[in-house]
Amino acid sequence: MNNGEEKIIDAFKKRDWQEIQTSDSWRIFKIMSEFVEGFEKLARIGPCVSIFGSARTEPGAKFYKLAEEIAFKLTKYGYGIITGGGPGIMEAANLGAKRGKGRSVGINIDLPYEQEPNLFIDPDKLITFDHFFVRKVMFMKYAQGFIILPGGFGTFDELFEALTLIQTEKIGRFPIVLVGKKYWEGLVKWVEEVMLDEKNISSDDMELFVVVDTADEAVKHINEFYSKYLLSPNF
Repeated sequence: MNNGEEKIIDAFKKRDWQEIQTSDSWRIFKIMSEFVEGFEKLARIGPCVSIFGSARTEPGAKFYKLAEEIAFKLTKYGYGIITGGGPGIMEAANLGAKRGKGRSVGINIDLPYEQEPNLFIDPDKLITFDHFFVRKVMFMKYAQGFIILPGGFGTFDELFEALTLIQTEKIGRFPIVLVGKKYWEGLVKWVEEVMLDEKNISSDDMELFVVVDTADEAVKHINEFYSKYLLSPNF
């Protein structure tokens, strides 16, 4: 805990609302600095695909190998790879990018118990954020596609953030690929049979993502999307 955080906690204990409000105001400048650094670094990276998934996936596991293979194959089509910068699926994707001699980007988050950036990120393409919401803006703004492997709450957060922004037309449409049919089938079935049936989404929303099982299927969908909708990635 740093001095600024201790100061805020003390202010809450004392119910010093003026101090709390002042601290919140000054925090804006830290948030602004994170946005500026992110925009300056990522605006130069070229077309990239973000790959998400669990930080807990062990090297050698099925989805670790699959993430590495997907990233490697995407680099052969000129895409760089963006990950959350940590271990597990993120590490595998950065490893695949490095093996394919592509751009390997890590958008890391500073947490008290995790996560150290993995070793396969290009040194000039590693950014570490304090705020999750700033980090998510970078994922959305600078990725030309999302490939999502099995993961936990953070992975689902990133998936539904992307779906919401595309559905509400706050960002342009880009391809979203869920990898691992068995893992995702329960969620997709619930969305279809409950959410859609209750008319909380439209049938067109089911077309915002695809579910695949192999690296070739994932890469093919990214390439076919851009040949159909934009002709080329948006860089």
